[in-house]
Amino acid sequence: MPTVAASLAHDLSLALRLADAADAETMARFDRADLAVSLKADRSHVTEADLASERAIRALLEQERPSDAIFGEEYGQTAQAARRWILDPIDGTANFLRGVPAWGTMIALEIDGSIVLGVVSMPALGRRWWAADGLGAWTDGGSEPRRIAVSGVETLGEASLSFQSIGQWRDAGHLDELLSLQDRVWRDRAYGDVWAYMLLAEGRLDIVGEFDVKEYDIAAAAAIVREAGGRFTSLEGSDQLDTLSAIATNGHLHTAALEALAEAAE
Repeated sequence: MPTVAASLAHDLSLALRLADAADAETMARFDRADLAVSLKADRSHVTEADLASERAIRALLEQERPSDAIFGEEYGQTAQAARRWILDPIDGTANFLRGVPAWGTMIALEIDGSIVLGVVSMPALGRRWWAADGLGAWTDGGSEPRRIAVSGVETLGEASLSFQSIGQWRDAGHLDELLSLQDRVWRDRAYGDVWAYMLLAEGRLDIVGEFDVKEYDIAAAAAIVREAGGRFTSLEGSDQLDTLSAIATNGHLHTAALEALAEAAE
């Protein structure tokens, strides 16, 4: 029988091929004046690239892992299975349709309810990140893949925070908590979407928080952040990814960040 690590290595190899397939579809359509864009029922944008990217991933999964379930943002959930691939074909569609290169494809694998693998590809920036349980977190930023790790920052006063957007925190009813936390950190910026989590995994940021997130918005990022040594929970501290909130840190700051937010909410 193969070891768990060996089995995940095969899955990770496939996930990287899935990202290649998605990149081919998205980059062929990125920054094109004739890009087809429409509105979904929730009034969010979807482009022809979102749809083509997810179709390409699904086609390869159906060929390589026909018994696995698939849950994607654009085409929903297939039949239930112990193994489930979670897909966001383009995280940052608003950036994509405006020609801003900060968007990415997110691919995660869940086994028996636990996220064990994640790949994030941002081809317009020429970057990719990946991780699997016990195999480390990695990026291809350079001539050879290099292992990445979160920062060693241990105090809020030295921390760099990304909060996604003021409107997002306001709409979730947590703007006062954000402003309170912002007052306690060294630096704050809204890098946005999946890129902020990858900066955290590389040790360039220390805290990232957002709301109104589905599993496909954060699953791959959670796998990478955790394998890089960080923590990834809901605002309430749950490890589950279906709570509609996400707080990621370098681990050292997690308790302090959650406590600061809770204190401001009182």
